[in-house]
Amino acid sequence: MTIHEPPASLPRTLGALRASGWTSRPVKEEMRANAVSAIEAGRPLFEGVMGYEDTVMPQLENAILAGHDVVFLGERGQAKTRMIRSLTGLLDEWMPIVEGSEINDDPYAPASRHARDLVASMGDETPIAWVHRDDRFGEKLATPDTSIADLIGEVDPIKVAEGRYLSDELTLHYGLVPRTNRGIFAINELPDLAERIQVGLLNVLEERDVQIRGHRVRLPLDVLLVASANPEDYTNRGRIITPLKDRFGSQIRTHYPLRISTEIAIMRQEARPASIGDVVVEMPAFMEEIIATFSHLARSSANVNQRSGVSVRLSVSNFEILSANAVRRGLRSGERVVAPRVCDLDALASSTSGKVEIEALEEGRESAILQQLISASVLTVFRERVPGQTMKDVVAAFDEGLVTAVGEDVPTGDLAALASSVPGLADPVSALCGGPASPPVTASAVEFILEGLHLSRRLNKDATGPGSSSYSSRL
Repeated sequence: MTIHEPPASLPRTLGALRASGWTSRPVKEEMRANAVSAIEAGRPLFEGVMGYEDTVMPQLENAILAGHDVVFLGERGQAKTRMIRSLTGLLDEWMPIVEGSEINDDPYAPASRHARDLVASMGDETPIAWVHRDDRFGEKLATPDTSIADLIGEVDPIKVAEGRYLSDELTLHYGLVPRTNRGIFAINELPDLAERIQVGLLNVLEERDVQIRGHRVRLPLDVLLVASANPEDYTNRGRIITPLKDRFGSQIRTHYPLRISTEIAIMRQEARPASIGDVVVEMPAFMEEIIATFSHLARSSANVNQRSGVSVRLSVSNFEILSANAVRRGLRSGERVVAPRVCDLDALASSTSGKVEIEALEEGRESAILQQLISASVLTVFRERVPGQTMKDVVAAFDEGLVTAVGEDVPTGDLAALASSVPGLADPVSALCGGPASPPVTASAVEFILEGLHLSRRLNKDATGPGSSSYSSRL
């Protein structure tokens, strides 16, 4: 957690704050003004969110300009939480509060008993503290056990034990929503919040009036409310009460990446470094495309439960596990520069199983369905990247008796040498790699082309042992 220290030049008393010319404005107006500046300057509202430039972002910009509370509807892994947390970038960097305030009291209009008494007694000498934009964000994952005390507040028994009366407003311990006053409060998975808690939340946000253990506390809260929800829960299960639905001015539907290139860009951004120790991983572009295509095919597969979604995190995890398997292969063989190959795709089973829900009529069919998706991904990329007519000489070489072994135990040099020794293979390998490539990438391209020919039913493939196979003629 970053600790932010306010500049020494900022005013430290209420009188100095007035003299500085600082003016108070509601949080939604503050965000609107900063959004206007960003849009006029052509700056993106968020960094690191890809694929939403023409779909989600215009809707979100409209919502901020309109001063709306927002609910994001979308399946898991669609950057909803990242966008919500990034909204703090539209707040002013520093905001003044009455020093010691638990609910970020506006020095010009204090709301809590502590701040009102302090301003009344000290006037212009009231001490001022400054809150960084990152500290003006509150977040709660909605769970069935969430209570009113968590969100709104409760009597603090410690303060009672210190000698205060229960009737004293100063005995109150404020919850998450009041403590996010003059900021952004987010609720993730809103439909999971119990309906009675939703009623209490609505009361605070609309009437600004709540009772805590008999205390009728009026809280003029200034909060931007943002929530996330799964559209299935939101529209069908009906667990968001109607008045609270009405509270959100804008409802924005998120989505998974529409293009393979966007999925690849996200993988590169989010994945951990591929190289481990002194083993360097060179990731071929066509292997990245296979991983991204695998996720896209899974999102349209009848064998995958689409209600739970196929998160972009699947692509990131598969990218990382594919690299890790290549590293493991390099450690075993002594190679210090490796490139993922088709034989490494078997490792995707472990990184995929927990992230997709396979719907199979027969028990034990899950692994076969995953293998079908992997093969379909390889074939799809092969057809896009390798023209069929250039493979005639390669197929002819196998028809004349050539047999090639592949697998984790096959050295990189042996596979890379095939690019020059097999007639007609050098040009498609060079085109696939974008020109001359290192031996590990060349070896990966050779195996990819052979697998593509097998999946195109132009070569035969036989398992020769655990993790090893051979390609031969279909004649």
